[in-house]
Amino acid sequence: MTEIRPARPTDAEDMAEVQNAIYRAGLRANPVDVALVRERYLDLEHRVVCTVAEQDGKVVGFQSLKRAWPGNPYDVAEGWGIIGTHISPDTGRSGLGRRLFTTSLAAAKAAGLRHIDATIGADNSPALAYYAAMGFTPYREGNDAIPHRFDVE
Repeated sequence: MTEIRPARPTDAEDMAEVQNAIYRAGLRANPVDVALVRERYLDLEHRVVCTVAEQDGKVVGFQSLKRAWPGNPYDVAEGWGIIGTHISPDTGRSGLGRRLFTTSLAAAKAAGLRHIDATIGADNSPALAYYAAMGFTPYREGNDAIPHRFDVE
């Protein structure tokens, strides 16, 4: 059974391992450490919601939604949401991404976000397929990544 719940500070090591498993599978450019996970996903600044999928006491995936800030690294317009989805390759294609997005979309609506950006590596076929299935569409040119948008109703 998989539990979908808010991320906690104690999840940082498991969250880093999820991203490093994605890196080892060749779907992420760089590995991460626990400090980066804490800074990027667990610190409260700009965060709308960060949700994890937990199986047998271990985080196997997570999704982060932040409010875009001036000068963000994705060049997303201020006030938009910035989403990132990270699911262990061993667990992919099991519906976890859809369940995580249900939580993120509810949080986006509650926060008054009108648009959500997902900037996806051009060579990350699983992520491109996932975001397309969630209703994201490309909206501007990118270099090695393709910015996609979702319009929150």
